[in-house]
Formats: sequence, C-alpha cells, structure tokens
Amino acid sequence: MTHSPSAQKPPRTYCRVLTIAGSDSGGGAGIQADLKTFAALGCYGASAITALTAQNTVGVSGIHPVPPDFAAAQISAVLEDIGADAIKIGMLYSPELIRVVAEELRRFNARNIVLDPVMVAQSGDRLLRDDAVGAIKEHLMPLADVITPNLPEAEVLIGRSIRSIQEMRDAARDLGRFGSRSILVKGGHLEQEDSSDVFYICREDRYVTLAAERVASRNTHGTGCTLSSAIAACLAKGAGLEEAVRRAKDYISQAIRAGADYAIGRGRGPVHHFFKYWE
Repeated sequence: MTHSPSAQKPPRTYCRVLTIAGSDSGGGAGIQADLKTFAALGCYGASAITALTAQNTVGVSGIHPVPPDFAAAQISAVLEDIGADAIKIGMLYSPELIRVVAEELRRFNARNIVLDPVMVAQSGDRLLRDDAVGAIKEHLMPLADVITPNLPEAEVLIGRSIRSIQEMRDAARDLGRFGSRSILVKGGHLEQEDSSDVFYICREDRYVTLAAERVASRNTHGTGCTLSSAIAACLAKGAGLEEAVRRAKDYISQAIRAGADYAIGRGRGPVHHFFKYWE
C-alpha cells in the first residue's frame, strides 16, 4: 500500500550546532570535545576547523593554523546548507582568523553565539597569539550572547588579576562593556572548597553565582570547551540564557565526576562526555 505525499508526516528536524574551533588530535578538547558534547545533549554537530594541533594529554607539540579563507569556506558551507541554531567559537589563534569568522557570522545573521576565548591549553601551551586578544574584543565579543573565560583568560582580557568572587563579579561587569549579552566567568582556578562561577546578564545588570562541588580529578582536559559547547547545545534546544548556563554547569560537573576514575594517557585526561549512556 502506498501513501500519497500529502499523507506523509513532515520530516523531523535536528537542533543544529556549529563549532568553529581547533582540532585536538588527542580527542579531549577542541572540536572533538565539542562534537561529543553536542551529541550527548541531543544536538546535531557540524564543524569549521580553524587550526590543527598535534596534542595529547601531556601537551601541544605543534599548531598548524588553517588559512583564513578556508576557515570562511567551511563556515559558509555549513550555514548556507545545514544552518545552525547556535554557534560555539573556540580556538581561533590569529587576528586574521578572528576577523574572518566575525565577517561570516554577520553575513549569515548567526544567533545564539557562545564565545570561549581559548588562550592556553591545560598543559600551559599557548593557543592564541598575543596580538589576537584585541581582535577578540573588537570583532567577536560584540556578537556573542555568552562569553565563557576562565580566570587566566579573564585576567588577560581586562588586564588585572582576579582573586575572589567579588573580583570575578567586577571582571564580568567590565567584560560586558565590550558588547556581549552575558558573561560567565569560570572560577575553577580559585583556591576554594567549591567551584563557583559568576554569570552576569548585562542588560539586567544582574549576577548569578553558580556553585558546584569541586571534584578531585586529574582528568580536566577540555572542560572549558565542553562547558561552552553544552551552553550552545542548550540554547539550540530553546533554553534561555540563564537556563542554558545552569544546565551546562550541571552537565560539566557530572562529566568531570564521571571521568575522575578513568586513566588515559600520561597527563590530564578528558572528562566523560557520555556518562549518561555508558554503564
């Protein structure tokens, strides 16, 4: 028995997220962590690779930036066909790449943009040229719905040290002046019992402190990539900014806790992105 086209159900659609970031050959951070996070949270992930890294749990031994015009071609190829309900931006490496990414996002009127200003790997290796910091402020932060700096990254962006929750709040407000809708300053580097982040909604001039248990684990490689990707996935699925950040914070906390007992490599291993599905 055949069915007429009019009787067929319309096809289902995915919640689509594009990651624009570097590749981690070790699989724990970068686009690899982003795509795992999107999948774990029920989204379809696409990618535009900005740099290749020779990287493992111990460190980064090489970086090969993608030519800016080819990065633009990847973004265009995805957005003109598949589209994106949210976009996560990670490692960009150079001012030239930053400008090209910003141009493409404006051209396609991209929405739900999550900017993770990646500067240094967990191993301490630099992932952003010094001359690119100004380009992030000028070209990308005004486009972002959320930016997610950790304390060292926030310190570079505002030019001073951050040593307390109050200083995190002050930093978030100052970062908001560059045009982003909201700021999530991550407090994992603070020396305190819990792991508290400060979320600042710029238009409302409102702060939300997000506390979580600090998990003793060496497997924290890719936590920043994973958190920002989780925010993007939640935005793609229709959550508001604050709800997306809360859900993402819960996800990364569980992923860190679930990955703490595993051993992979000789250095800092990854979090467990698929803890919900593995026994």
